[in-house]
Amino acid sequence: MRRIKEEAIERMEELVAEAREQMERNRIKTFLARTASEAREIITSLCGSATVIVKGKSLTSEEIDLRDHLEERGYEVYETDLGEFLVELLGIKPMHLLAPAVHLTREEVSRILSQHLSREVPPEVEEEVAAVREFLRDKFTRADVGITGANVIAADTGTILQIENEGNVRLSSSLPPVHITLVGMEKVVPTLSQAMKVAEVTWRYANYTMPAYVSLISSPSKTGDIEKVTTYGAHGPKELYCVFLDNGRSAMARDPRFREALYCLRCGGCLYECPLFCLVAGHFGDRYFGGIGALWTAFVTGGLEEAAPLVYSCLTCGRCKVRCPLEIDTPGMCLQLRHLIAEGAQEPLS
Repeated sequence: MRRIKEEAIERMEELVAEAREQMERNRIKTFLARTASEAREIITSLCGSATVIVKGKSLTSEEIDLRDHLEERGYEVYETDLGEFLVELLGIKPMHLLAPAVHLTREEVSRILSQHLSREVPPEVEEEVAAVREFLRDKFTRADVGITGANVIAADTGTILQIENEGNVRLSSSLPPVHITLVGMEKVVPTLSQAMKVAEVTWRYANYTMPAYVSLISSPSKTGDIEKVTTYGAHGPKELYCVFLDNGRSAMARDPRFREALYCLRCGGCLYECPLFCLVAGHFGDRYFGGIGALWTAFVTGGLEEAAPLVYSCLTCGRCKVRCPLEIDTPGMCLQLRHLIAEGAQEPLS
């Protein structure tokens, strides 16, 4: 597994170019955004005159503050992952990569939903899930645009792989007439068979025997049922776009000290092992959590100044490395960042 990611990151620019070429052949329009602001502007232009946007859970979109950006421009944006929906209503940050609202009790959820939906929602989990389903179902059917992330992309076929349990990602990617995928450059691997291996390792280390849904998307919706004429926009989206995001990843890939941070699958397994995260949860990080989050903060979201509290909070105990399916040396890289900070460096590569 590690060898797959080692090869992928070594050839990251080349694989992104190959994936884009294959996608374009399959009627997926692609873009490469070198900065967060460039990605936001590309996605805003793709949304165009849309009114309602539904979003699947995406750490990459949080990395670039996409929802806030779109809402400031007048779009009606809904997080459709149940946990993300709840923290959005509260105006707070997620507490975990996979379970954003893990810190909320059913009683707290009842109060939040009752207030937002203007009706009594009892503090029973099934009732609460049903209430959110009913509310969001209308948004799915009215949405002009669906925005999702991706767990991995196969360069040889240009296939987007998405793992989920709720079904909201599937609805966001298939009901609206326009589907936009935002994905970090590090998510591309050479082949479809390797992409499937990456996906399986991701869900198994996220503590799922098998996820409810694994989606493979290789083109917009299409049919050839009338005279074998391929026509796009059957039941699903007629337009499909993929925005690849750099935002510091290429710089990280060039640095042998920090390259392996890009191997991270976002399975969240390391967080369950981290003694500090068990105490403070999502407060040990901003958009990215834990020791690995300190590295991502340094390179892609806030620089060394913002990463410093996280870097020095890491206990360097090594439990995350033992738990990680890629055996990423997060403690060692955090120590490297401490040396840079002590030397007065302003940026990780300065």
